Amino acid sequence: MPLCSVRSIAAAAVTLCLAPAITAHAAPPKHLFLIMMENHSTEDIIGNTEDAPFLNDLLKQTGVRYATQYFGVTHPSMPNYLALLSGSTQGVFDDCRAGADVTCPPAAFVPEADAPAISGHLLTEDQANSASGQPHMFDAPTLVDGLESAGLSWKAYMEDIRPDAKTDEYAPVGSDGKVVAKLYAQKHNPFMYFSTVRDNPARMERIVPYDALARDLAAGTAPTFAWITPNQCHDMHGISPASAEKVHIPDCAYVRTGLDHKVIRLGDAWLSDTVATIRNSPAWAEGAVILIVWDEDDYTGFGGLDGSPIGRNGVLLGGSRTPLIVVTHSDVAPLKIDVPFNHYYTLRAIQDLFDLDCLELSCDIEHSERIVGLLD
Repeated sequence: MPLCSVRSIAAAAVTLCLAPAITAHAAPPKHLFLIMMENHSTEDIIGNTEDAPFLNDLLKQTGVRYATQYFGVTHPSMPNYLALLSGSTQGVFDDCRAGADVTCPPAAFVPEADAPAISGHLLTEDQANSASGQPHMFDAPTLVDGLESAGLSWKAYMEDIRPDAKTDEYAPVGSDGKVVAKLYAQKHNPFMYFSTVRDNPARMERIVPYDALARDLAAGTAPTFAWITPNQCHDMHGISPASAEKVHIPDCAYVRTGLDHKVIRLGDAWLSDTVATIRNSPAWAEGAVILIVWDEDDYTGFGGLDGSPIGRNGVLLGGSRTPLIVVTHSDVAPLKIDVPFNHYYTLRAIQDLFDLDCLELSCDIEHSERIVGLLD
C-alpha cells in the first residue's frame, strides 16, 4: 500500500502518496550532476515533442524517472537557486546582484511585478519591508559546507562566466566594459551570494566556466557533486532580441506572446549534448546520476508546497509546477512520479544521499526517500 497524507497546494487539498517503488537508497553515486534550467512549466516540456524531442525521448529510457508534480519554491528565479543551495530563500523576492551593500525591493507578488499572475499586494507588510532591507550577501551555511565536511569534492560549472571576473553580474563584457549580452547571469549562480564562498579563495576556485566540465570528465577528475548552470540561451530563459542579435543567436530572443518554442529547442539541444558528454565519460562508468531541474514556471501561477512563503491572507506564494528529470544507471523501466515535492525535497535528498547535515527548511522534510529513491 502507498503511504498517503493530505497537504495543501495553493487553495486545493491534494493527497500525497509515497509510491512503494521508491525506496531508501543503498549507496550514494560516485558523481551527482545537477543541471539548472529556467522558467518553464511541466506542460511546456513534458509532452512537447516538437520543441523538446531529446527530453521527451529521454523520458522513455530505462533508468529515467521524472516528476509531474514538482514545484518551484517561489518567484522569481534567484530565491529558488538560494533555496536549493542553502535550504532557504533568505527572505528575498528579487533577482538582484550579490553584495553586502546591495538591497532590492521585491520583484514578485507586488503591484509592480511584470507578470499579471504574480502581481498584486500579495506580500505581507513585514515580508515586503524585510525583503527590501535584506543585504544580498548571506552568511548562512550551504551545501558546500556539508560536502567539504564529509570530504566530498564539488564544483560549480557556469556557462559564459569570465574566469578572471567571477563577480560580474552579467557576461560577456566588451572591451569598453559594457555588457554585450546577458548570457551569464549572476542571479543563476547562487554561490556568489554567500560570504562563506565569496570570501574563501579556495572555494571561489571551484566556480569555473562550463567548458571545464568536458575537460574534467575526459580527465577522470569530475567532482562528487557538480552544479551546472547553462547560459540564458541554453537554460531556456532567453534574452532580449537586441542582445540575441549581438551574439548571433536570434533564436534566443524573447517572444512577445505565446510559448518561446525556439528557446526551448536551444535548451533541449544543449541538454542533449551535455547529457551525452556525461554519459560517455569515465564518471558515468564509475556510477553517476544526472538531475535536471527547472527553477520555476513561466509566471503562470504561484502554486507550491510546504516551505513556500505564506503571504497576505494566508496565500501560498510558490513557484508553480515545473519539470524534474533524473537519469540513472538503473535498468528498470522509466518511472513517472506523481507525488508532489519541491527544491527543499531535492536538497534534502542530496543531503541524505551523502549523509550530510540538513539545512534550514530542508530539515522539515518528511519522507525524503520519495526523491532519494529517484537518485539511486
